[in-house]
Amino acid sequence: MADTVAVTLLRHGLTMANERRAYLGWSDSPLSVEGEKQILALRRFYPLYEKIHTSDLPRCVETARLLFPDAALVKNRSFREMNFGHWEGRTYDELKRDGKYMDWLENPMEAMVPGGESYPEFSERVRNGWNEWMADEKDRYVLMTHAGVIRDLLVRFAPLEKEFFDWSVSHGKGYELIWEDLNSLRRGERCTLLQAVPTMANQTG
Repeated sequence: MADTVAVTLLRHGLTMANERRAYLGWSDSPLSVEGEKQILALRRFYPLYEKIHTSDLPRCVETARLLFPDAALVKNRSFREMNFGHWEGRTYDELKRDGKYMDWLENPMEAMVPGGESYPEFSERVRNGWNEWMADEKDRYVLMTHAGVIRDLLVRFAPLEKEFFDWSVSHGKGYELIWEDLNSLRRGERCTLLQAVPTMANQTG
């Protein structure tokens, strides 16, 4: 097991826009009061990392600094959430009379978001960022990112094949993907083990 390689994928904390159930892609929203409390409560369940790779959007950077205050951060725009274009910051109730929005809901994996990205464009961006990261990185692999990015990577690499929207990703939590060796990871093979993080195994009192 000494040659195994683990990649930890974490979602940012709950934001004010998340509480409104608004679309939040390339625009940003600060962590809510509840979001900050949740992240600080989770901090003791994670190991100490020296370096964290993160989406360059402030909600991810803010979460990484709260969760891993002593870690160096490496920002990468490739791991941003999907760009929701004209729908950024708006809720379902605000968009339900928009025909293009309703068409997108019928076919979210193919339809174009006005002023934003289609899912194939988003997925290609994430894949390119992942390949560059895997080619260069030699330290522990930890990424603070967004639910959409994590789901896209799980569709591609999880040992159990599931559809994009079938993966649940909670704020401040995520998954650890484990490969038998670095070459298997870099060849783009599916990981051999997947587990939710944090495990809460060290919770006391």
